[in-house]
Amino acid sequence: MVKELGKKLIAQNKKARHDFSIEDVYECGIVLTGTEVKSLRAGRASLIDGFAMIENGELWLHGVHIPEYTEGTWTNHTPRRKRKLLVHKMEVRKIAARLKDSGVTLVPLQLYFKDGKAKIEVAIAKGKKAHDKRSTLMEQQATREVNRELSRRQSGKDS
Repeated sequence: MVKELGKKLIAQNKKARHDFSIEDVYECGIVLTGTEVKSLRAGRASLIDGFAMIENGELWLHGVHIPEYTEGTWTNHTPRRKRKLLVHKMEVRKIAARLKDSGVTLVPLQLYFKDGKAKIEVAIAKGKKAHDKRSTLMEQQATREVNRELSRRQSGKDS
């Protein structure tokens, strides 16, 4: 059997980067059942409503939707069950200390396979206000226009 190498992206939460300012990112392993892994290998998952919490000194992922495996039988999993994340105790303590601040939460950013093992990126994030979102969009548009103008001038299409 050939071992998988590299990183295969399954799902990502683009809205999280828009709604939150990302402070720290952690890569975690995730405890899954067999049908969940098969469903993920088919490329099906949604991180939209997901969040993570610390319960009894362990990190748990809530609200992530992994649909039932179509070929599964009575052993199929429930799509939105809470799943344990595999992180070192020191990292859990760091995360717990950061979560005590107000307005800070743990948000999943990406779900992927890395060398054949399911991994998830969770981020410590702080919610953005509406005016912060607008200013971020304006900055992105300004840098896009500058880059466009620079590439136009470099290609020799001056007017």
